[in-house]
Amino acid sequence: MKERAILHSDANSFYASVETVLNPALRGKALAVCGNREDRHGIVLAKSEKAKAAGVKTGMTIWEAEKLCPDLLVAPPQYEYYLKFSKLLFQIYSRHTDLIEPFGMDECWLDVTNSARPPMETAEDIRCAVRDELGITVSIGVSFNKVFAKLGSDMKKPDAITEITRENFKEKVWPLPCSDLIYCGRATTAHLKKLNVKTIGDIAAYPQEYLKKKLGKSGAMLWDFANGLDTSRVSHMDYKVPAKSLGHGITCVSDIENTEDAEKVIYALSQDIGYKLRLMELKACGVHLFVRDNKLLTVGWQAPLEVPSSDESIIAEKAFEILKENYTWEKPIRALTVTSIGLVTKSFPEQINVFFDNEKSDKRERLCKSIDSIKEKFGKKTIFPAVVLNESKMPSHAGKEIIMPNQMYR
Repeated sequence: MKERAILHSDANSFYASVETVLNPALRGKALAVCGNREDRHGIVLAKSEKAKAAGVKTGMTIWEAEKLCPDLLVAPPQYEYYLKFSKLLFQIYSRHTDLIEPFGMDECWLDVTNSARPPMETAEDIRCAVRDELGITVSIGVSFNKVFAKLGSDMKKPDAITEITRENFKEKVWPLPCSDLIYCGRATTAHLKKLNVKTIGDIAAYPQEYLKKKLGKSGAMLWDFANGLDTSRVSHMDYKVPAKSLGHGITCVSDIENTEDAEKVIYALSQDIGYKLRLMELKACGVHLFVRDNKLLTVGWQAPLEVPSSDESIIAEKAFEILKENYTWEKPIRALTVTSIGLVTKSFPEQINVFFDNEKSDKRERLCKSIDSIKEKFGKKTIFPAVVLNESKMPSHAGKEIIMPNQMYR
């Protein structure tokens, strides 16, 4: 059987690199793409290689970054251009295969097993095409599975190719720290450290049954990954991963001090959720509410809906109900996220409830569709609930959409 050939391509400092293409005067400078200071989103989203060398890290506040790098240039994000460059990247990838699985806007896996050319030559073609045609660079990992391909793309940056084979993976991969392995986050790394498991090689050498006992299914999965036994496929480029939840979340421009202001933010966040659900012909079976206080402690609760719904008012009512029942207001609220969960198709069979007013629900659904039509024609802010009048906590960008897909490995 022919050995699989998997590439993982990762654009280097993607946002910052695109900014240097748009403004060549920024090339070679210490640059950070950052959120809005006034909206309290003043953190580093991406940084150039020079800024990275000075110690600037993603997630730092702007003042922390400027302290490390006094000559740092700060640019606001231009997402429309990043999306455009992302599409152009994937067009280059599609010249070589139709088995392309995105892992974010700026990275993906490619299965080139059936390519007429050796995988290293294909990787070199892609690297050169991206540099010459788009003016940005990628780092590419080449291996016989997805996990090691991703590890390879992280090993050498920027503008580089790293190959990990069956013959050399123990030498190249096993000395690396556990945290370098995909899906081995901070909590898992901390658990492994307690077991004196510090490297990927330590994971590979640890008895799988004991690792599974300590970490559950993820322990067995990490053991497979460390031993080169990942067999997950690269999806076709047209495959759409079904959404399991959809929500909006924001960091407020000032802290929320009371229930009345929290209600306004919850209803404002919920407005686009119903529209998106109807557009995707989905309904939510429940609602999840994330709350982050002004000391950055995050808590969350969820509750089922009486019947699956795509009505934003029902979603908002349930989210507000969750807040009133659970939040004690010991500290003001800094950030909120409302998420519709347990998404099912519009045609999903529903359990009949004799106490539920189906006629009222049908009227609400027709009303929602009419409102959608008006908003599509005249703008999103044409119609909105009175409860959000005079709402002053939402930042100017009006919330960030969050779509949570199925697990990448299935």
